[in-house]
Amino acid sequence: MTPTETDKQILIVGASRGLGLAMADEFLKLGWRVVGTARSGGGTKLHDLAEASAGRLEVETVDINAPDQVAALRARLAGRTFDIVFVNAGVSNNPQETIADVTTDEFVRVMITNSLSPMRVVEALEDLAPPTGLIGIMSSGQGSVANNTVGMREVYRGSKAALNQFMRSFAARHAGDPRTLVLMAPGWVKTDLGGPDARLTIEDSVPSLVRTLLAVQGRPGLHYLDYLGRTVPW
Repeated sequence: MTPTETDKQILIVGASRGLGLAMADEFLKLGWRVVGTARSGGGTKLHDLAEASAGRLEVETVDINAPDQVAALRARLAGRTFDIVFVNAGVSNNPQETIADVTTDEFVRVMITNSLSPMRVVEALEDLAPPTGLIGIMSSGQGSVANNTVGMREVYRGSKAALNQFMRSFAARHAGDPRTLVLMAPGWVKTDLGGPDARLTIEDSVPSLVRTLLAVQGRPGLHYLDYLGRTVPW
């Protein structure tokens, strides 16, 4: 049988709201089959989207900050492959809070959710992507050290810069791997995380973000890109 677009599959870890939910919806519109994760077993907009998807969207439950749940998700997905494995996770703190002000507990919360846990998910699930596949993580332009000329959001910036560095280490350990690796900067988007003052709407960002992911497929190595496909300086 000739492959069709409906044979394409994406796993989106963190798809219950915001950018992840919009990505799930966009890939469904393109004819893909989607597995999206939420932290709860029901009652999210992702579950509503699944009910309207005619079986093309499956919902899995995982809290990425719980390693045992990540391992259980990997076990449930055993034997499956995904053209794209994408990890979307992020929390913020008070943007005015400097590294001198932040409490240790708040620093640890942001770093674990934005840096450690996404990489643990990549390490656990990366073999679900075939040699022709793509592994992506939602980073941020604020993770760019070179572009940090105004400060602000210090802890969030640091967590995304750490994520970028960890993904570079992953790429170095997998040198010669034919898969595409992507750190995605979606722009400043009006979501629960981005806030109401953000410059972009989800409709501005996500369709272009998805087009960028599809365009970069098949290009081995690690790419740090924004939603329009432009390279972000490290």
